[in-house]
Amino acid sequence: MIRVSIVGASGYTGGDLLRILLFHPEVEIQQVTSERHAGKMVSNLHPNLRKITKLKFVPIDELEPCDVLFLGLPHGHMMNRLDEFEALADTLIDLSADFRISDPVAYETWYGKPHACPDRLKDFVYGIPELHREEMKGAKRISGAGCNATATILALHPLYQAGIVESSVVEVKAGSSQGGNAVSESSHHPERSGAVRSYKPTAHRHLGEIQQSLGASNIHFSATSIEMVRGILATSHVFLNKDLEEKDIWKIYRSAYGDEPFIRIVKERTGIHRYPEPKLLAGSNYCDIGFERDPLSNRLVVISAIDNLMKGAAGQAVQAFNISKGFDETTGLHFPGLHPA
Repeated sequence: MIRVSIVGASGYTGGDLLRILLFHPEVEIQQVTSERHAGKMVSNLHPNLRKITKLKFVPIDELEPCDVLFLGLPHGHMMNRLDEFEALADTLIDLSADFRISDPVAYETWYGKPHACPDRLKDFVYGIPELHREEMKGAKRISGAGCNATATILALHPLYQAGIVESSVVEVKAGSSQGGNAVSESSHHPERSGAVRSYKPTAHRHLGEIQQSLGASNIHFSATSIEMVRGILATSHVFLNKDLEEKDIWKIYRSAYGDEPFIRIVKERTGIHRYPEPKLLAGSNYCDIGFERDPLSNRLVVISAIDNLMKGAAGQAVQAFNISKGFDETTGLHFPGLHPA
């Protein structure tokens, strides 16, 4: 059994991570931390885990050595305590943004300040298994990818690999859980309810990950908050440099993702679920991708959907963990989502 501890387990992502790992056949949960809630039962913060676990939160300074540390700290914290965590565990899987960008100059550009340990950025494998599966095998340092970045990268990667993109414009619609469980003015119910609020029309930091992964700068990105708890829907307007038909696009996606366990190509001819929908993915590790060729221009519309707390965070981290330790990468991740939800 792999002894696992979770640092920062009181948040939404930490709760999903714990939910998955409690049922993972190769994992023993050793400790879970929370500074604010130390001493409290886990089920006080994650009521869905009542009668599932009797774990209590401990502060970070009470952590004991383990095999794997999952780190769900706020952005900027992990890199300042890297030495401390490396002394506790052989393998670190970080879900924050601290090690997603591999170039120190690019990190400063997107995050507005220098990285605390720039010489360590390249030590972390970027955490999208579909792109970095081979590097993850046996890896000791993995950085989880951003949720908006994951939905966008998985949608566009096959097209950029095929060299058929002139430029692309991406609009992401995101649920409220993306902001975490900290109370803020924007999360206050009267302000959030019924809202369709553009919160980052330009220069979103996830664009740095997207450009890094796709090896291109001809990508434009905007993000909008909508009244949904879980989920991301990314609509990508891709302008093609070749006159391709839909059957050609099918071949590109099938070639790239035909054997991927957590990517589904969704394009139905009838019914109300003809394209990807975040609602259908709640609690699952799937990324659904659909597309439609515009017959009046060189535009291809690609639609992708994920649960931001799962394929965008906790689920993808467990998928990477499975690969790094040599387990079947679907272990613990078979939940298909709910319908209706």
